[in-house]
Amino acid sequence: MAPTNPVNGKGTYEIRIGLWVTREQALEVKERLMKALCREPEHEGPCEIPWSSAVLEPQVVDEGGDHYEELVTQARIEGSY
Repeated sequence: MAPTNPVNGKGTYEIRIGLWVTREQALEVKERLMKALCREPEHEGPCEIPWSSAVLEPQVVDEGGDHYEELVTQARIEGSY
């Protein structure tokens, strides 16, 4: 997390969501989240609450040490691995 602003107490937080899906499904989820965060994408100026989003490929997630072992185990149990 980036440093917290001592004046207003605000800082940068990261929310990660691990999904066992195809790339197309991941992009669809990203699109839905973007619409939830910014209901008027055509508005002027920045959003009231600044945000960004990204879809990471499994190899990038694995390289970063963020192994979603429970998610992979669940996929194996359900037969979608």
